[in-house]
Amino acid sequence: MKNIHCKVFGHDYRVSRHVTYHVKEYTCKNCQNQLTVNGNGYLTELTPKFKEINDVLERIHMKRHMKSIPSTSSPEPKEDSSIPTPIIDPSKLLVFRH
Repeated sequence: MKNIHCKVFGHDYRVSRHVTYHVKEYTCKNCQNQLTVNGNGYLTELTPKFKEINDVLERIHMKRHMKSIPSTSSPEPKEDSSIPTPIIDPSKLLVFRH
């Protein structure tokens, strides 16, 4: 009887898992049918093969995401005040015109 609602009104898919920014897994609220996004960007049935692919994609995505976030535990480099900053005099600059 769960599938009657889906057969009459269509599936009511909800995002069940965010794999990456673009790849998600969807589950029907009524019949628990699962879909995912394939390599071409179309929705396909979530088979064990696609489930494994999504697991690997999520692991790679999380590693890259964590690598791009700077860690707060390492101290920030301090500016060395002993090195003077050069002062550029605009009147001594050479300008080449074509």
